[in-house]
Amino acid sequence: MDKYSVLKRYFGHERFRELQEEVIDTILSRQDLLLILPTGGGKSLCYQLPSLLMGGVTVVISPLLALMHDQVSALKAGGISAAMISSMQTLDEIRQIESDLLNGRVKMLYVSPERFQSEHFLNLLKHLKINFFVIDEAHCVSAWGHEFREDYRKLSLIKELFADATVAAFTATATKEVEQDIISALKLRSPKVFKGRLFRENLTIKAMHRIKDGKAQLVEFIKSFGGESGIVYTFTRKSTESVAAFLNSKGIKAKAFHAGLSSSAKEQTYREFIDDEIEVVVATIAFGMGIDKSNIRFVAHLMLPKTIENYYQEIGRAGRDGLESQTLLLFGASDVVQQRAFIDDLPDNAYKKNAFYKLNQMYKFANSQQCRHQFIAQYFGDNIEPCKNRCDNCLEPERNSIDITQNAQKLLSAIYRTGQNFGLHYVVDVLRGMKEQKILKNGHDRLSVYGIGQDLSKNGWLSIGDRLLEIGAVTIGDFRVYKLTKTGIEILKGLKKVTINEDRLSLKKQKAKAKAKIDTSGYNIEIFEKLRELRLKIAKENEIPPYIVFSDKTLKEMSIKLPKTKEEMLQINGVGEIKYKRYGSEFLELLTQILH
Repeated sequence: MDKYSVLKRYFGHERFRELQEEVIDTILSRQDLLLILPTGGGKSLCYQLPSLLMGGVTVVISPLLALMHDQVSALKAGGISAAMISSMQTLDEIRQIESDLLNGRVKMLYVSPERFQSEHFLNLLKHLKINFFVIDEAHCVSAWGHEFREDYRKLSLIKELFADATVAAFTATATKEVEQDIISALKLRSPKVFKGRLFRENLTIKAMHRIKDGKAQLVEFIKSFGGESGIVYTFTRKSTESVAAFLNSKGIKAKAFHAGLSSSAKEQTYREFIDDEIEVVVATIAFGMGIDKSNIRFVAHLMLPKTIENYYQEIGRAGRDGLESQTLLLFGASDVVQQRAFIDDLPDNAYKKNAFYKLNQMYKFANSQQCRHQFIAQYFGDNIEPCKNRCDNCLEPERNSIDITQNAQKLLSAIYRTGQNFGLHYVVDVLRGMKEQKILKNGHDRLSVYGIGQDLSKNGWLSIGDRLLEIGAVTIGDFRVYKLTKTGIEILKGLKKVTINEDRLSLKKQKAKAKAKIDTSGYNIEIFEKLRELRLKIAKENEIPPYIVFSDKTLKEMSIKLPKTKEEMLQINGVGEIKYKRYGSEFLELLTQILH
């Protein structure tokens, strides 16, 4: 079979997506490579398909047990022999897999980096015919990345022990520095480097200041999706529990997920989410990395992530099926204070300096009035045009901006007259004439700026402070005190103007709106729901997640084209011969009943 036949037979697609064919050809020519492709871009197919065209077994190294488990299930459902060796299995199960490997009955083997380094496993590999190695989540190799793992650094063993081995490294995000670090650490030989477009055209990105705890904004956002799947990220274990309880009180099926839960509780929540039994998982960053669920329609953050890398990977879990999806970031100035406190505890070195830089970039992104897709692309060294209609800043452009120079001067003056020795909240309290004990003790109630800002809410002043930080008019020094820069002095002197999006000063008017119906392709909602019910029944019978049977995108296409024969069914994107044999006839039968 050629690559096009394999693409249709096993994966149900007529054509390759961006970069897939070039990457596959590079692997088939046995050349090392690094692919940087955003989540949802189809990285897995890039190594799964060539494995089927080559003799021997492909070894996939990944840090994500849940992802490995789901990918093995999906491969088996598609008629491809795959296995994983992990701590989730018994000794007898592992011995059976090893026997299958030695007898050529496994095409793809998934393992963790820790398992890969064990002496027993390395001895096993020496008795296998290996076609190539795959390093998934390759950014974990780099100490300059956002998820550095020491065990990944030791994967240079591949080239040391298997000198002629081909290595294909994959990641969703990498700055230029991280890219070079991956190549060096894995000892890749003259690798081809492929970079996909960072623009996710099916993803709408929004960010806004959090009002109080953000729960009311969050509920309004989630309810507009009508029971579809989503992830909510928050910062602490306690907040995941409280937010999940709040969502349930509002009629939204939600569960918390964090590192403090028992393994069985985490596994149950994960499975209920994968099987569409709950709508929302409220999680710390302990959840979602590597999740293979394709029909996540939204991702929301209730606090500022630590880095652009973290944020981009997390929002990338929405819309993996290519259908329209949305993200919402709710943030406040206090988030930076909290994040900086953690970084302050690190030893003074280059890593700490880099952590501060990444946090500041994240904060600039949240406050920016630039196209959000463009901001992210520039951070990773890519240049794209503004998205026009896929972020809040392009949907609500500069024409909504108002001149806030006078208020900016008031705030800058208050920072200066309090000695540039206080945080933003304190300075704003001075401006608003608050009678806090600390203000009275410091004598700041006698300053000329005391009480001159009573016409604006505290959140409004904090927004102005955020805007001044964004344009470089102030910096945050030690102990999180605000200090004026050269730009700030120029604004004070009336040499520069400051504008801000009007909505950022009218926080109570902000609404986390989403479209009532996410997909606008004209699919038949009633038929789609019946197809989903059948999919869930089949999934439970086969003990696999529903999206492994067929994706939402495939079911929606069925509801539009209404195939009547096997030939017509095989024309549906995502329906290959193997899946048709297993599930196709049941869907054809249902569609026939619907049509009659």
